Amino acid sequence: MQYLHTMIRINNIEESLDFYCNKLGLAEVSRYDNEKGRFTLIFLAAPEDIERAKEDKAPMVEMTYNWDTENYDSERNFGHLAYRVDDIYATCQALADKGVTINRPPRDGHMAFIRSPDGISIELLQKGDSLKPMEPWSSMENTGSW
Repeated sequence: MQYLHTMIRINNIEESLDFYCNKLGLAEVSRYDNEKGRFTLIFLAAPEDIERAKEDKAPMVEMTYNWDTENYDSERNFGHLAYRVDDIYATCQALADKGVTINRPPRDGHMAFIRSPDGISIELLQKGDSLKPMEPWSSMENTGSW
């Protein structure tokens, strides 16, 4: 068995691409418009997975945009995505500098959570061993839900 992708529903293509690509750092690998079904599929991959994803050898995020308006609640858009990062503190700082709220700061040097514009929870996990706890992260409170 091979993990292929995680599907999430989005309400706004431009807003979601800005978040996932410009802020989080993923890249669009492919896009498929289905006129008959009235939807668009956009596949995204992490930078280190782009070439493998083009060959269906790496997991991707499938963003589904239905052309007819629908408001998705948490039961319809998914639980969370998870990504391993080289430096949890640097990643969170870069996201915060771009205006992304760190909902669950990496107080433990290992795990943080953020949310997309559509409310998708995204878990960031430190690659390898946890980093030594450091300020300002170790004393930050949670913001909202994650």
